[in-house]
Amino acid sequence: MNHIDSVSSLEPARPTWRNAMMKYQDPSAARAIWQLSNSFIPYVLVLYLMYRSIEYSYLLTLALVLPAVGFITRIFIIQHDCGHGSFFRSRVVNNIVGSLCGILTFTPYFQWRHDHALHHAGSGQLDKRGTGDIHTMTVAEYQKATPWRRFWYRVYRHPVILFGVEGFFLFLVLFRFSRTKGFNRRRWSVYATNLAILAMVMILGFTIGFKEYVLVQLPILYCMSVVGMWLFHVQHQFEDTYWEQGASWDYVSAAERGSSYYKLPKVLQWFTGNIGLHHLHHLNPRIANYRLQRCQDDPELDVRFHTLTLWSSLKTLHLRLWDEERKRMVGFSALKKAVQQ
Repeated sequence: MNHIDSVSSLEPARPTWRNAMMKYQDPSAARAIWQLSNSFIPYVLVLYLMYRSIEYSYLLTLALVLPAVGFITRIFIIQHDCGHGSFFRSRVVNNIVGSLCGILTFTPYFQWRHDHALHHAGSGQLDKRGTGDIHTMTVAEYQKATPWRRFWYRVYRHPVILFGVEGFFLFLVLFRFSRTKGFNRRRWSVYATNLAILAMVMILGFTIGFKEYVLVQLPILYCMSVVGMWLFHVQHQFEDTYWEQGASWDYVSAAERGSSYYKLPKVLQWFTGNIGLHHLHHLNPRIANYRLQRCQDDPELDVRFHTLTLWSSLKTLHLRLWDEERKRMVGFSALKKAVQQ
């Protein structure tokens, strides 16, 4: 595979990638069950250790949040793969496992699956923004916006708000409400997830104490939301990403150019369920996370991609707007420079 150094170096998508990737889209029940085991069992064990550690030191409890967030992230990735129908071969099993994962991640499975499908269908398409993505204004839109709208957009895109507030509010509050009318599966998914979460809270509250439950659950949910928002941000909000309108938009280009390869240390790659191989995931979402690395290493796979490391991903923090003329993400400082020139 080839690293993209700049947009100008891009060539039309090679025809070999599709056949090369199809070899990896067949789910493996054995690997899926093993991943369930090495994610759920240690997660429950860490929860128990967090509960027992409260009586000794809450600092120790907070220290255990780190591995807990790692395992709940893996559980979210399992839920994610179930939503794509890639984790198990059976659609029924995928939906059952995905719904159970959604209770632990505070996410209504069917509603999230619908929104995420819209994200894949329109990722990088300027006229289909608004569902399952981080809202991004173009430079022209920002310049034409009212002062009040500019203010709120700056608030929305500030790192403290974007990563520290919005994700937590999404998982804790917004996911508790249905956005659809009528009684359909997505609406019932919200209600069922809420009832299951309430049952979980009541059972654990009366068993270990409501205070203890909150002291364990709240920091995990908060940190999970921060990690989730960060991963989603770096997967699509890098400088040379891809945005186009109407007929100019292309699915393959959006996957290759608009989804990054977030090259993490192996331990973090394991905890994040290979979701850093996001360029491959967008090219073929039917490949389960446990096959993505083998797909990445396939010498027959000819795919262009942008690589981000932990260090280089920090540089995406200042990016706020899409510059349609320069075809790149820019910060608000670019507007000041343009005015000065």
